[in-house]
Amino acid sequence: MDKYLHQQGFIKGSKDRNLYIKIDNDEFLILVVYVDDIIFGSNEEVMSPNFALVMQKEFKMSMLGELTYFLGLQVQQNKDGIFLSQTKYLKQILKKYGMEDLKLVCTPVVTGCSLSANDESAAVHQPTYRSTIGSMLYLTGTRPDIMHAVGVVGRFQANPKDAHLLAAKIIFNYLQGTQNYGLWYPRDIDLTLHAYTNADWAGSVDDIKRTSGGAFFMGSRLVSWFSKKQSSIALSTAEAEYVAAASCCTQLLWMMQTLQDLQITCTPLISIFCVNTSAISISKNPVMHSKTKHIPIKYHFLWEQVLKQKVKLEYVPFKEQVADILTKPMPRETFEYLR
Repeated sequence: MDKYLHQQGFIKGSKDRNLYIKIDNDEFLILVVYVDDIIFGSNEEVMSPNFALVMQKEFKMSMLGELTYFLGLQVQQNKDGIFLSQTKYLKQILKKYGMEDLKLVCTPVVTGCSLSANDESAAVHQPTYRSTIGSMLYLTGTRPDIMHAVGVVGRFQANPKDAHLLAAKIIFNYLQGTQNYGLWYPRDIDLTLHAYTNADWAGSVDDIKRTSGGAFFMGSRLVSWFSKKQSSIALSTAEAEYVAAASCCTQLLWMMQTLQDLQITCTPLISIFCVNTSAISISKNPVMHSKTKHIPIKYHFLWEQVLKQKVKLEYVPFKEQVADILTKPMPRETFEYLR
């Protein structure tokens, strides 16, 4: 199929090898391949049906029409934008695990919750626990609000205890009351790319390692996010925030290149919003003083990107730091505001 698509005039994405693009003047056709499933769309009404006819002549395949459901993802398209959700899948897993009649809660994790691998509560059935976590991980494709909570309970799949299962059930309690939540992508022309980055410091009680988070926007649309426990220990909040910003920068560079493949022009200088002024200062001048001497050299490529004026770190107040929701438990008011 790759060979055939190239014969038809498609160009493969330079960063995403599952992406194919065909551009003819101002008309373009975008194609994404996922194993044996294909999604395609165009800005010209006749290009999509014509492409479908060509593909059906060459390959044995079925056409499912306008995209409404894909691998558990519900897609609602209208004149104002696109809404993505996994409501149907969520109802299925709530029924599967007998979680349909739970008491509703307002946040997916209790404020101040500190789970440990050395918890002394009774052990639970590992296959069931792992299946539960796996189901919730798939939900994070449209539910960034549970990303941090699921990531934390997912750390204990090797030896789960009652305390870990209780934390997982609280996530289900939260999901029960927010079944219809999802991602809304309004139809507007603002394609300004920017990101928020944040990190807790010594968030894990077992190994004192931090959790980094990043949220990536095009205009008002959240298009990508991550919440990840880092592999090294930070010796200061400035170091934790700087390393998180470096991880955020790599994702931004990938997104910039993908947008260029789609012939979408990005702003020449992309903003990464950070709450730590020391990390912002390091990005401008990473001299070897007490705040930077422990940071591995590989993370200083962020300074190079700042120097090349591809990205810039900007200060954002704690109240507006969207990435906070991806790194730590929060009180209800703050959580709902950031959500």
